Amino acid sequence: MSTLTAPKAAASLPQLPTFSHKPAPYTGPSKDEVLAMRKEFCTPALVTYYKNPVMFVEGKMQYLFDETGRRYLDVFGGIVTVSIGHCHPKVIAAVNAQNALLQHVTTIYLHPTIAQYAKKLASTFPKESGLTSVYFVNSGSDANDLAMLMARLHTGNFDLIALRNGYHGGTAGPVGLTAHSTWKYNTPQGFGIHHAVLPDRFRGPYGYDDAKAGEKYAADINDLIRTATPGKVAGFIAEPMQGVGGVVEMPPGYLPAAYKTVRDAGGLCISDEVQTGFGRTGENFWGFQTVGGGGGPGVNPDIVTMAKGIGNGCPLAAVVTRPEIAKTLTSRIHFNTFGGNPVSMAQGLATLNVLIDENYQAQAMTKGARLFAGLRELQKKHPLIGDIRGRGLMCGVDLVTDRTTKAPATAQCAQIFERSKDLGLIIGKGGLAGNVLRIKPPMCLSEADIDFMLAVLDVAIGEAEGK
Repeated sequence: MSTLTAPKAAASLPQLPTFSHKPAPYTGPSKDEVLAMRKEFCTPALVTYYKNPVMFVEGKMQYLFDETGRRYLDVFGGIVTVSIGHCHPKVIAAVNAQNALLQHVTTIYLHPTIAQYAKKLASTFPKESGLTSVYFVNSGSDANDLAMLMARLHTGNFDLIALRNGYHGGTAGPVGLTAHSTWKYNTPQGFGIHHAVLPDRFRGPYGYDDAKAGEKYAADINDLIRTATPGKVAGFIAEPMQGVGGVVEMPPGYLPAAYKTVRDAGGLCISDEVQTGFGRTGENFWGFQTVGGGGGPGVNPDIVTMAKGIGNGCPLAAVVTRPEIAKTLTSRIHFNTFGGNPVSMAQGLATLNVLIDENYQAQAMTKGARLFAGLRELQKKHPLIGDIRGRGLMCGVDLVTDRTTKAPATAQCAQIFERSKDLGLIIGKGGLAGNVLRIKPPMCLSEADIDFMLAVLDVAIGEAEGK
């Protein structure tokens, strides 16, 4: 239905909002030299976005700068990692101060920041949840691996349930939870892991117009437990909104029904908040608290995993659970050398303070409303846009070649992705078919930035449609 067209004349193209920051002159190796060194000395598994890769050498709040000084609006945030802005001054000040005093000791010694940060982080959860015990690690994969271990030890059961189309990490344990063939090597994996039907209201049998869709999809978990497990499970893990999978929201009522079924089978419920946490969805600080994420008030998991936006760019993650579950690890030695590193703790605490003090959650809600309203208008104009999903500043635009068949528009998504970069917009893409535009910006972006993003997408999608 669509053909490639030549780019529009420069005079009609969207222009970035004005910004006072002037990037420092770049004096390092050229992009071609960097590419050559990567090819020779770095693993070939390091893929790059774009046919003509872009090299970023500086960032300031919602913007990135390449080696020529060109500015780009970043609406992917280093894969949903830069939550409050690149090089936020309060975060930089905290990190610099800690670096000058002490860089590393590990948790076998006392250091004040880990305790202060754990206390502040625990305060963001509902009091009735009992989620007060924090274990800091280095990445989302680490966090989910640790959650798997905790669930199995605490329950005495082995089997785990995850969702199809979900992503929970690429290391040996979590890759078994992950349900994308594109992430799985042909090696032994996923022992005792079973994948339930994805509650996808766009492509699944129960749609947005079905008020009982959540409960209907959750029924598959009961069937899975009865037919594929010993009848007892260690746990169930789900993202309130699937990130890598293309921002697929859990239907209202899904998590309460799923959690009850799993707990009746002796399991624990794990909420993977690596992408949905820290106020990004706008309505609540955590995705499991949001009805649009399948949960709602009073729907509390037993374990919460988090990473990415937790540290605004530093390698930091955490597992938060109830004390009686955390205690299971004390039967043996469990240790993480860099979990609780003083510099990481300083960056995490400074990030959390900014998130709370500057009310980024409310900003995500108001700015997200403007973003979604603009995307709905684009959907009326562009038949390529099949579905718009998400909450706050976590958004997915599902592109289709036909709204009736809902066939994924993979090639068109790739074209829009490339063209957006050429126009100064750094956006993400995902979904198993690679047909979903992922919009998850630093939450400090402005209304003018949102208008620029919408204008760029209008041009890029129009070109992909042959207009």
